Amino acid sequence: MGSNYDQQLIERNVKPTAMRQLVYTVLNEQKTAISLAELEQKFEKVDRVTLYRTLKTFEDKKVIHAIEDGTGSVKYALCQDTCECNPKDLHVHFHCTECGQTYCLNDIQVPGINLPQNFTLESVNMVVKGVCDECNK
Repeated sequence: MGSNYDQQLIERNVKPTAMRQLVYTVLNEQKTAISLAELEQKFEKVDRVTLYRTLKTFEDKKVIHAIEDGTGSVKYALCQDTCECNPKDLHVHFHCTECGQTYCLNDIQVPGINLPQNFTLESVNMVVKGVCDECNK
């Protein structure tokens, strides 16, 4: 494991254990968001509870964010370096109806939402559905 990954974990106050390094490496290699089940398949023998705890730690420390794309299975993707998962950091996700992949569209921010007085926005999950670039070829 590269010390670059270790540094990214340390910057988020995550102790870089062997399992966390492995999970981070796999997540970093993904071009799309990945579910717990898909992540589990990347490892020959892994305890599902340990994997889930790693994902929860990563989510709590803002290393990754969770995406509910309507498939019934939560997907995970790495956060960008400066992300704090605040409403201003939130981006749109694109779910391909052909291949089933979910992409982070980091350059497209979730539009501002004018809530009624005394309502506090904590999170937004915006998923756009259609056909991705690969499937359109």
